[in-house]
Amino acid sequence: MKKMILIGGLVMASLLSYGQDKENEEDGEKRPFKENLFTGGSVSLAFYSNTFLIGASPVFGYSLADFADAGIVVNYNYTSYRDFNGVFNDKLRQSVYGGGAFLKLYPVKFLFAQAQLEHNFIRQKYLAGGSNYTETAKGEATSFLVGGGYTSGREGRGGEPFYYLAVLFDLSKNIYSPYTDGYGRTIPIIRAGLQIPLFQGGGRR
Repeated sequence: MKKMILIGGLVMASLLSYGQDKENEEDGEKRPFKENLFTGGSVSLAFYSNTFLIGASPVFGYSLADFADAGIVVNYNYTSYRDFNGVFNDKLRQSVYGGGAFLKLYPVKFLFAQAQLEHNFIRQKYLAGGSNYTETAKGEATSFLVGGGYTSGREGRGGEPFYYLAVLFDLSKNIYSPYTDGYGRTIPIIRAGLQIPLFQGGGRR
């Protein structure tokens, strides 16, 4: 799975290099590479079966076309599980940090589909209910997130900033995934964020 992360990074680097060398053309005019760059990020929130998750994911990306964005993401998430593994009042607190690459496709300007490959490092603290016993652990996991969402309106490359709301699911079936509950079931990840073109052009209306 680590090789998949590396391959994704190389593909992203190649796309950026290609865009910089060739420059995009729109309506017969060359479009500077920088006008396709964007930043922004999202916050994550999830509630599911005694599980609480909150996090943040800043991004840096490149608009490949009027209907497609790609980029890299860094994330941090905190998750709290209650009645962990079905044991009453046992708790697990988890901090996750990592990153990866994503692709978004916009069939229309207010809807998008997203695929994201990421690798995370995990730090856990287990607290046994009714006692002072605690246990800590470290790990890592690769996740493949797929889903979609709604935007306030993406007006092509280099357009105005816009907000978005996405719902993603981890399809990796990795038991160590940070996007599962205390029973190993995938939980929906809700991310609300903002995308900001760094050098605004006219976009395509």
